[in-house]
Amino acid sequence: MGMPRLRPIFVTTLALATASALVACGSDDDSTTSVAEGDGAFPVTVEHAYGSTTIAAAPERVVTIGFNDLDFVLALGSTPVATREFTGYDYRQRPWADRYPEAAQLPEVGGMELDFEKLAEAAPDLLVGTYSLLEEDDYETVSSIAPTVGELRGSGGGPASWEDQLTTIGRSLGKSNEAQQLLESVRADFADATAANPQFAGRTAAVAMVLDGGFYILEADDPRNRFFTDLGFVTPAEVGAVGPERLDLLDQQNLIVLGATKEQLTADPLFAALDVVKNDRTVYLGEFGTDAPAALGFASPLSLPYLLDVTVPALAAATDEDPATVVPAIG
Repeated sequence: MGMPRLRPIFVTTLALATASALVACGSDDDSTTSVAEGDGAFPVTVEHAYGSTTIAAAPERVVTIGFNDLDFVLALGSTPVATREFTGYDYRQRPWADRYPEAAQLPEVGGMELDFEKLAEAAPDLLVGTYSLLEEDDYETVSSIAPTVGELRGSGGGPASWEDQLTTIGRSLGKSNEAQQLLESVRADFADATAANPQFAGRTAAVAMVLDGGFYILEADDPRNRFFTDLGFVTPAEVGAVGPERLDLLDQQNLIVLGATKEQLTADPLFAALDVVKNDRTVYLGEFGTDAPAALGFASPLSLPYLLDVTVPALAAATDEDPATVVPAIG
């Protein structure tokens, strides 16, 4: 459609070399790539969009420079020494990470743009940025500060799945066993939700982000959309920008909206006239900067179970084919 593909920056739109036992390189040496996965043995080599990074010893001063990497590191039982701000949301108070109060005090090394000076001052021995959206020249800069696990991409060139992030970060920290156990636990949460709601399977749902002057239906590989496809929903054939003249593209079996409330959106008579709205098959995740849209953006092993808890009751009500069922508010 007319609008360029959005990079998923989650919310509103979205050198010093440290002395370290880690070395970034592109080695294909068998001694680094065939390490036993689950025993925390080093060295290990991880692949990413900018090549590969060899980690020679267990990292002790990890800094997360991706927008959601903090959650993955915490979930694996490690606490970074610094992190990157999650822009547009009070991420320090996110409810799905309340078991990690120490993380609320971490110093920041930048927001939408990294602060390379602060990053160097943190004296990291490993930078984790699997969802950092860095340009290659910025990757070169940060990897001169410390070995860096860079951007991960899916098979089609889009964002990597949370499973791939978790597996890669687990290997990088020497915690592959913990990562596998956590992956299986989160997958089991999804399986429980789909088993309880078999009507989700095969239903076409537009996951639409509110933009100035219209909407944007998220692509199938966007992590925010993937949450719903993992529950069995299907992405519409037409995705991308939706102007006021094409609101019919939102009129799918179900509509899931992030970035505005029901009251705000239904004040527009054109939106309110859509069948998917009139028949209460729409789920409103709330305004940007609130918990549900942010949890969807984090797409982490901490935020996904939380998101299942807060969204599945509304999704169940929106898919029961009874217009009299009131879809509960989220947030």
